Amino acid sequence: MAYRITLEQTRFVFPDLKTLMARATPQRSGDELAGIAASGPVERLAAQMALADLPLSEFLRHDLMQVDDDEVTALIAARHDARAFAPIASMTVGEFREWLLDPAVQHDQLQALTWGLTPEMVAAVSKIMRLQDLIAVAAKRQVVTRFRNTIGLRGRLSTRNQPNHPTDDSLGIAISAVDGLMMGSGDAVIGVNPATDTVADYIRIVQLLDDIRNHLEIPTQSCCLGHVTVALKAIEAGAPADLIFQSVAGSAKANTGFGIDLALLREAQEAGLSLKRGTLGDNVMYFETGQGAALSAEAHYGTDQQTMEARAYAVAREFRPLLVNTVVGFIGPEYLFNGKQIIRAGLEDHFCGKLLGLPMGVDVCYTNHADADQEDMDTLLTLLCAAGVNFVITVPGADDIMLNYQSLSHHDAIFARETLGRPPAPEFATWLETVGLTAADGTLRAASPALTERLSGTGLLEAAP
Repeated sequence: MAYRITLEQTRFVFPDLKTLMARATPQRSGDELAGIAASGPVERLAAQMALADLPLSEFLRHDLMQVDDDEVTALIAARHDARAFAPIASMTVGEFREWLLDPAVQHDQLQALTWGLTPEMVAAVSKIMRLQDLIAVAAKRQVVTRFRNTIGLRGRLSTRNQPNHPTDDSLGIAISAVDGLMMGSGDAVIGVNPATDTVADYIRIVQLLDDIRNHLEIPTQSCCLGHVTVALKAIEAGAPADLIFQSVAGSAKANTGFGIDLALLREAQEAGLSLKRGTLGDNVMYFETGQGAALSAEAHYGTDQQTMEARAYAVAREFRPLLVNTVVGFIGPEYLFNGKQIIRAGLEDHFCGKLLGLPMGVDVCYTNHADADQEDMDTLLTLLCAAGVNFVITVPGADDIMLNYQSLSHHDAIFARETLGRPPAPEFATWLETVGLTAADGTLRAASPALTERLSGTGLLEAAP
């Protein structure tokens, strides 16, 4: 089915829904690389106007990717709830935008709508929204998850303490983790991206992180971000795994490139649940996504990268994760060229994830060959705090020495806490005050004798094999 619109005496014809969605997408280098972007701002505007007039129900009548036997597409169709969709079933994409922005529409209505939405619907409405629209709507929606603490409460910001090390050295990881904890980072998770992906290293890393958590009595969770198959073998060997991690994407072919499918993720979730390590809840999964993942795997089937990203959220929400984050600028300038595109994509991803019921975080980041800098990241962090992001990732000095990219620093989290008024998870905030890291008003202290005493004699910061 073709979609037509006349703008400035020029008639634009979009041969199918996939093309219309791609042409309506705000400018980004990935869609230009794929050859599916609008030819310029006029065609983009025409596509956005045509998209605004499109009934939401079109997304239920048409398979956007038009690929046989794609299990992500089948999952989206199977999970669509017609009764939840009913309140907006007669709306166009443009009318849906106006409904979302209506001050009378708040968290309860958005929560009730969750399973009535498909990823393509939320991607479509995001394409005709300004940044402030994406922020305003996302800020209404809370998604709360629990393992050993409570993440996603209104007005709070959690952080992932990311103590990566280029050789997975135990002492290096431990020192970096404690450095982050001393600055109040780590209530979402203390999570290490391993430089290697062996079962032995996975077990060593999760055991080290679990020892730190236990010795310091921290109400948080840890994770080694190894491949899910490695995690399953480590769990069989008795590893103290809290969260099970995996990168996911929006098509079966892209997920196959990651070495996974839905059945494997179900097995991983069941394994994590069987350990019963959560004290407040049983959200055991942690997923990462990122615009451009499907395109880089040649598994996007001509679909724009932001819609493919939203489809990845359908995979993630199937498994009730504790955490989901988009690594928004990590894949590189081939997909998000500069700071402006990264900022836009981060807010889109957060908006789409929240509407689909995910506990969305963002790795506010960029690679060193992108046309972006730390001031762009300051901007995105501040906007995400306004939008109610569940968590962000912080590393020492904003420079990840293992993955070789730029993220946020622990100091950036302090700025969010003390200037923007975004305290951590309540259980973690209590711990920070108990060990003397923060004052009663939540501001960070220069030193914590109580925490230093807890660390002394534990051997955690001594050389380890």
